[in-house]
Amino acid sequence: MQELKLSDWLPTTNKEVKIRGWQELDVILFSGDAYVDHPTFGPAVIGRMLESFGLRVAIVPQPNVNDNLQDFVKLGAPKLFFGVTGGCMDPMISNYNANKKRRDKDAYTPNGDIGFRPDYATTVYSKILKEKWPDVPVLIGGIEASLRRVTHYDYWSDKLLPSILETSKADMLVYGMGEQPLREVVRLLEKGVPFSSINTVNQTAVLLNEGDKIPKNSNWQDVEIASHEVCLKDKKKYASNFKVIEQESNKLAARRIFQKIGDKTLMINPPYPTMTEAEIDASFDLPYTRLPHPKYNKRGPIPAFEMIKFSINIHRGCFGGCSFCTISAHQGKFIASRSQESILKEVDTVANMPDFKGYLSDIGGPSANMYQMKGKVQSICDKCVAPSCISPVICSNLDTSHKPLTELYQAVDSHPKVKKSFIGSGIRHDMLVPEFNKNADPKELDAYTEEVMTKHVSGRLKVAPEHTSDPVLKLMRKPSFSYFHKFKERFDKINIKKGLKLQLIPYFISNHPACEVEDMANLAAETKDMGFQLEQVQGFTPTPMTVATVIYYSGYHPYTLKKVNTPKTRKEKEEQHRFFFWYKDENKAWIKKTLNKVGRQDLLDVLLPAKTEKWRKNKPKGEAKNTFNDAVPFNQRKNKVKYKGKNKKKRR
Repeated sequence: MQELKLSDWLPTTNKEVKIRGWQELDVILFSGDAYVDHPTFGPAVIGRMLESFGLRVAIVPQPNVNDNLQDFVKLGAPKLFFGVTGGCMDPMISNYNANKKRRDKDAYTPNGDIGFRPDYATTVYSKILKEKWPDVPVLIGGIEASLRRVTHYDYWSDKLLPSILETSKADMLVYGMGEQPLREVVRLLEKGVPFSSINTVNQTAVLLNEGDKIPKNSNWQDVEIASHEVCLKDKKKYASNFKVIEQESNKLAARRIFQKIGDKTLMINPPYPTMTEAEIDASFDLPYTRLPHPKYNKRGPIPAFEMIKFSINIHRGCFGGCSFCTISAHQGKFIASRSQESILKEVDTVANMPDFKGYLSDIGGPSANMYQMKGKVQSICDKCVAPSCISPVICSNLDTSHKPLTELYQAVDSHPKVKKSFIGSGIRHDMLVPEFNKNADPKELDAYTEEVMTKHVSGRLKVAPEHTSDPVLKLMRKPSFSYFHKFKERFDKINIKKGLKLQLIPYFISNHPACEVEDMANLAAETKDMGFQLEQVQGFTPTPMTVATVIYYSGYHPYTLKKVNTPKTRKEKEEQHRFFFWYKDENKAWIKKTLNKVGRQDLLDVLLPAKTEKWRKNKPKGEAKNTFNDAVPFNQRKNKVKYKGKNKKKRR
């Protein structure tokens, strides 16, 4: 690679602006992340895209909010607008764990140091800019702004908050992936349209003051949801809002949404159609250095960058629609796939980096195996309002062919400098099970699974069944756990056939809405019977713009408006966690007491049988943990005790 100069990055200081010979800036971006000039870091993508329009763009990464606020004035005022984002993650997720305890590392900061990103960063930055530069428009975007665009529950303050447009005092919000709306905003500005008059651009939101005229657009239909004040008083009304918001976010011909906030009106314009292959290729083909800014050279590595340094993102979007996940809310449910040519061009760039050793860490996306998947008949997709294309069943109109993906892997591996490419992103294992993916060619699914297992995994294949309880899984918009059993059978078969020694690592969530203690006990028993000794558990963290979070706060399912119980107290959450670690001595007495109390001797016999306890005490050091594979799977036992009373339906 050619040696890079400081001017190869977007400027971050006055000195760097002068190196480029600029006297004035058109756009100044503020970000909660350190500046990494890479296509998987949103601020870099937006900066490079604006630059490609011929604009003079600078970026102020992680501005200091604890001093005299010099970072907010050092570059002066931009000609067009300030752009603000909290970063690649919601700052509250970056700063706190599920128990609301402050994290000791920030993955998007050099050396993982904390303290460089304020809580609610988008709001903090925007308010400072409006105070310092009241006449300069502020445009907010990124995942924090996107997921907080309407009345939303904030887990960390335990409050229902209004649109971030209201709290941040920003002039415009861009939700979702920002390339398309920003292109139109810039076009109108360069045409001479005042920023304050730009209010009919797709995928943007603005606050209208009392008395303002509603902009007309003959192509849009409108819908009004319950006001912020009504939501504060009525949790069921708040829940009912979400069905409208989610469905309109995922429709190709969506309605414009209105919501009253005091004497103002929030107006959310419909999203753009999914990016075309040419559009997404253009975004990834911009002249990124693919490296952190040199200013961080002496501060230590940036963990998030180190993780993706040698990875390739092949698509955006996810049609899973999981009730606890924000991906589809931000990126959409329709898949925007890059061309194989664009991907291979990036592979070649990475392969020629000075420190590349021949190993690509990931060829993936939000879900690794959704590349090039879309509706067979577009007119059917045009009318669809379903939030998921694969729940409760895989849509018959969805083309789930894994052949293009298998061919892509093989093309990547044919590069002379690539020794091995790994799949680090999560794989939807259910889509590889013919019994669930009934319209797919079983041979093609097996070919993909075999390709992944033999060439793209380093010892472990990670998948996310998330739970074992069918009622919980249904609410999660995930398939029955029985399909995980089916996938494991195929996994084991290929393992034996190819003489591999791969491990299957399943990920699960505790404390999810509708999950009860007995569900977690069953999860522990069933996974133990399958040969797993779980070592990690992810506690459900309520994040804005998800079904599960709406249920957590309101107690109602937004689609049925029926009540759903959710574990909320620290005691409830800790008890659900404890079942994951049935093998720890400090949990055994409590597990025995709890299961005896609810009459679940069947689960107790599986989790803590006498012979298992004896085996554990005499277990040779270094012996494999998958010790129970010879047992009959718990869900197949003929003599298993069924749930009693209100829980009787929870056993498959």
